[in-house]
Amino acid sequence: MTKPVAGVTGAGSGIGAAIASELARRGYHVVLVDVDLATAERVAATVDSAEVLALDVTDAAACEAVVQSVVDAHGRLDVWVSNAGISKMQRFVDVSPSDLTRTFEVNTFGVFYCGQAAARAMIALGTSGSIVNTASMAAKQGGVPFLSDYVASKFAVLGLTQAMAYELAPFGIRVNCVCPGFVATAMQTRELAWEAELRGIEPDLVKQMWVGATPLARLETPEDVAKVVAFLASDDAAFLTGESISVNGGAYMD
Repeated sequence: MTKPVAGVTGAGSGIGAAIASELARRGYHVVLVDVDLATAERVAATVDSAEVLALDVTDAAACEAVVQSVVDAHGRLDVWVSNAGISKMQRFVDVSPSDLTRTFEVNTFGVFYCGQAAARAMIALGTSGSIVNTASMAAKQGGVPFLSDYVASKFAVLGLTQAMAYELAPFGIRVNCVCPGFVATAMQTRELAWEAELRGIEPDLVKQMWVGATPLARLETPEDVAKVVAFLASDDAAFLTGESISVNGGAYMD
């Protein structure tokens, strides 16, 4: 295959679907990876030059197998985007050990396992590739209500990104992450309902709070994030590694 190849996890909806679409628009053959194969297939049907693979990112062996299948099929892997993530809003004192474990398994361990597999493949291929991790505005501040386990898992992604960037630089592999803010997705719809219930107010009031906290005065779109990921994957970011790019309309500035 002459087209560069990009893998995107969590590509069946939201930010992941937008990333897959944007990379395809820019000339990549995109492998849409998701635990829900049906949702990924629906997105792939709207994307030029795409295929789908099922993956539970909490399974390290499965991550290796998926990446290897991409390499076996195409002989290359140029970009890997670890985007899959989950959230569940609740008060810190109510987070159960099982909830904490699950959040880290998907949000942190999944990024670790997929990053390992992608890096091993790129090293074996001699590819100066790009790995992009999806973190969050919550990776840079603790002042995010009702998401303590999520905050902790995303802080870990930010640190992991820097550690990966440092170790993989000698192989020409760049590693960066994006930190979105209040993104209008299905996950956000759930979070609006959760936060409204926890605060004892209506979801529309929560949405107004989020927009009010964003200097650019609107909710973020998945496409806002996807364009930054595409930049990080491109040669325009050839001297950028170990960075966490805030893509949040000014809701958090660092």
